[in-house]
Amino acid sequence: MKEVSIRTEYIELGKFLKLADCISTGGQAKFFLQETVIHINGEADNRRGRKLYAGDKVEVEEHGMFVVTRE
Repeated sequence: MKEVSIRTEYIELGKFLKLADCISTGGQAKFFLQETVIHINGEADNRRGRKLYAGDKVEVEEHGMFVVTRE
């Protein structure tokens, strides 16, 4: 499981995907989320604006498991 560290209280899913190197630009998030299965804490969710907090576990199909941590 890879750790993705944030400095703010939360991060939106679209921004998280870029930070986790699942996509190369923020503009790709909408299309990526339409085509890729993502589970957040065990539940499927593809909302680009979904807020992720420290401790959340994110599973991205074909990219692996991530956990959100806070600096």
